[in-house]
Amino acid sequence: MICRSCGTEIADKALICYRCGTATTEAKYKPAAVGRGPGSRSTLFVVILVVLAIVVVVGSRLLFHDQANVANAIAVVVAMLAVIVRAFVRRR
Repeated sequence: MICRSCGTEIADKALICYRCGTATTEAKYKPAAVGRGPGSRSTLFVVILVVLAIVVVVGSRLLFHDQANVANAIAVVVAMLAVIVRAFVRRR
């Protein structure tokens, strides 16, 4: 048999070419795609976090007229986001 990649003569029962490593037949099973598409769970997770943060900040501005309370609410939201993202990253 002749290797389809490099043209080397190889045994008829060979699974791969000894010279270049190319498989002599097509694989039975194709590996799953690893990429993350636009509908992946991580994208949805990030979108939900951003929307939640915006709702909390806007809600705190409506409820509290004092700038210190708004700053505290923003700090709490940022801390919550950091903890959630860190937990999500560690889980993977």
